[in-house]
Amino acid sequence: MNLIEELRWRGMLHDFMPGTEEQLASGMTTGYIGFDPTASSLHIGNLATIMLLVHLQRAGHKPVALVGGATGMIGDPSGKSAERNLLDEETLRRNQEGIKAQLEKFLDFNAGANSAEIVNNYDWFKEFSFLGFLREVGKHLTVNYMMAKDSVKKRISADEDGDRAEGLSYTEFTYQLIQGYDFYHLYKNKGVRLQMGASDQWGNITTGTELIRRIDGGKAYALVGKLVTKSDGTKFGKSEGGNIWLDPNFTSPYKFYQFWLNLSDEEAEKLIKVYTLLPQEEIERLTEEHKQAPHLRVLQKALAKDVTIRVHSEEDYLAAVDASEILFGKGDLETLKGLKEEMLLSVFEGVPQIEVSKTAYTETAGVSDLLSDLTGGLVFESKGEAKRMIKNGGVSINRQKVNSPDEAVNYELLQGKYLVVQKGKKNYYLITVN
Repeated sequence: MNLIEELRWRGMLHDFMPGTEEQLASGMTTGYIGFDPTASSLHIGNLATIMLLVHLQRAGHKPVALVGGATGMIGDPSGKSAERNLLDEETLRRNQEGIKAQLEKFLDFNAGANSAEIVNNYDWFKEFSFLGFLREVGKHLTVNYMMAKDSVKKRISADEDGDRAEGLSYTEFTYQLIQGYDFYHLYKNKGVRLQMGASDQWGNITTGTELIRRIDGGKAYALVGKLVTKSDGTKFGKSEGGNIWLDPNFTSPYKFYQFWLNLSDEEAEKLIKVYTLLPQEEIERLTEEHKQAPHLRVLQKALAKDVTIRVHSEEDYLAAVDASEILFGKGDLETLKGLKEEMLLSVFEGVPQIEVSKTAYTETAGVSDLLSDLTGGLVFESKGEAKRMIKNGGVSINRQKVNSPDEAVNYELLQGKYLVVQKGKKNYYLITVN
């Protein structure tokens, strides 16, 4: 299956320039996608774009990932309603290194002729003078051509209520010229013939093909994937807590896994094609199996497993599965003990957390005292309430049922300092003994 066919059945193809399919069929084609280092990590919205490069390489072509050290200093107006804050060079360098490390997880840099490559546009822009850029690049495109781009028109036109938008600075207006020159530079120096990206990049990408035609008389091509959106039409890649990042320091493997696990059936059926490399037959089998028993969430589990392993590791995936079992009452003390501290804290983020001193903990008369007085009434408001629920079998500590309100407080502390208290079926508390 060629690249166009692969992207089409996966629902990832939005548009491409005439001649693109013939170019890809003519032999190995070098194609690139640019990533702006506005953060030290990419998120799952970016991952959909990375998958375009993955499929390009799998189809026998050469992928180039451009980390925009120069364009990151400006900010792309595409899809934005306001100008982005400019970043200093030190922050940009740190962000570039983080993004490079993530790209290396998905692309093969030792594949021979079509090995992946990473470039940084700051390398060719750092010596470019303002006057030199105007003479060598700016004169080739008219203002009318640049104003016709949707990314520009939307920012300078009135919004739906008739108010003026925030407008577009000259800095952002020049972004399409700079991205266009990237394409020209890579065309001349790396033999790049194709630029890809999300559908909102179409205007910037075609500016590059036009520059190549006007400066060099050459022919280059554009291909864009569908912008991945959620079922409500909003941009994909965010949860209520913000972006879902690829860096475990920003989004824990447990939260990452849970994000995919909690997708709707409609989203899972669409996104398993976008974010995994599972073959068509396997995806169709999983989809049919899911339809027979939707409550088993076969699609969500297959998607969550595949993406969590590729972004993080199999170890992180297995730990996330174990952690998920805890909240559904299936994990035991050994499961809890097996969780690393960061995973444990991630699982119980958002539940009430209580600190008690080591001295007070060791001197506590019984478990009912621990769960009422010592925790400041946060678990139980009174000792009597604690005793009643314990006698009814509704309390457990570290997944072990508390059998008596007078039970001695000698529970094994998780990671040497934590107790997980469960009251009823859904109420959890995390006690930290310091």
